[in-house]
Amino acid sequence: MAGHSKWANIKHRKARQDAVKGKVFTKFIREITVAARMGGPLEADNPRLRAIVAKALAANMSRDVVNRAIARGANSDDGKNLSEITYEGYGTHGVAVLVECMTDNLNRTVAEIRHAFSKTGGNLGTNGSVAYLFSQRGEIDIPRTVPEDKLMELALEAGADDVASEDEGYTIYCGPAQFGPIMDTLAQHKIPHERAEVTMHASTQADVTDVEQAEKILRMIDMLEDLDDVQNVYTNANFTQDVMEALNR
Repeated sequence: MAGHSKWANIKHRKARQDAVKGKVFTKFIREITVAARMGGPLEADNPRLRAIVAKALAANMSRDVVNRAIARGANSDDGKNLSEITYEGYGTHGVAVLVECMTDNLNRTVAEIRHAFSKTGGNLGTNGSVAYLFSQRGEIDIPRTVPEDKLMELALEAGADDVASEDEGYTIYCGPAQFGPIMDTLAQHKIPHERAEVTMHASTQADVTDVEQAEKILRMIDMLEDLDDVQNVYTNANFTQDVMEALNR
């Protein structure tokens, strides 16, 4: 959920994650374990692991918990029987949705995903129906207290594609391969960040200007994220500022 209401959308999502932090942390641990098992325990040599660790730490998961998950993944068969699968579909108002899952029972997972879509006025699509709208990229949010010129220079030298300035802060955009080097540069210069993740970005946005439609879309996202097998949910919904203000009243 991005666009001119990006910061309002992020705040809404953060409040949601804080309310279900235990479940969010469980999903982080699962993904860290699988990433460490597949690519090794060294974050510098495992971009996938590094990206999910950065996201977990930004969500206030402790480094001790992260390290235990890495060790478990590197030294055991935890996660060996999990399949990774992405489901695609549409929510109300034609919003495109990607749902990344890790599961040991594909039949159970697809039934639960389909129910969440149909219950909120959406429908599960076929492979490739919306995936072409999304591409992977790194996003790092920096508070406004950091000098813009310094941030711009450091980020671009480290390989960033762009640094966007907004009223509440800056966002660094980069390719997945540049995410680690940029995070290293920020740490070296003691530049704080409020959010850091490798995510899926939609090439086109579906503006949502109706509060009732927004509520249905958010209910669908919540239902999907509540499922144990779901790791991440991405949409191209862009809730306008007026809609976000109405939802937060």
